[in-house]
Amino acid sequence: MKPLRLRLLLGITAITGLLSWGGARLWDSLGTLPGVPAYAPFVLAAVAVVLLAAAISLRSRLKAVRERQPGAKGVDPLHAARALVLGQASALVSAVVTGIYAGVGVFLLGSLDVAARRAQAQTALFAVLAGAAVIAVALWLQHVCKLPDDRDDPEHPRGTAASPH
Repeated sequence: MKPLRLRLLLGITAITGLLSWGGARLWDSLGTLPGVPAYAPFVLAAVAVVLLAAAISLRSRLKAVRERQPGAKGVDPLHAARALVLGQASALVSAVVTGIYAGVGVFLLGSLDVAARRAQAQTALFAVLAGAAVIAVALWLQHVCKLPDDRDDPEHPRGTAASPH
């Protein structure tokens, strides 16, 4: 499995943001722009917390095994691979969603004098911040799951925990 790059996620966010901004302009010119869901920042923040808990758990368990602490509980490779896949999928979806809310938020900046639009812009801002947190935590989880270099063993080349070798 190839690791995600921040550059890719930022590119997805930027392209989605531009498309969302254009779509918001078009939609608003044809009628009423739908509101930003009030629960969006909370859902994204919850995903970030779940990923953070997984990363902290895996990191501490891997550290205990590396330091050969007595009673250290090993990490099931399948568990690490699942956490990695969850993190990468969350980062990709969050990049798209963050771009959507950023584009709508930028569009709403032009009408902050209307109280309802100002509230929508604030919700979009919090959603963008929570989406950025998901991306950051997912990239950290990916880093935690990365296998250490083992140059002496040709059977286990460098890669992520979800790599077959």
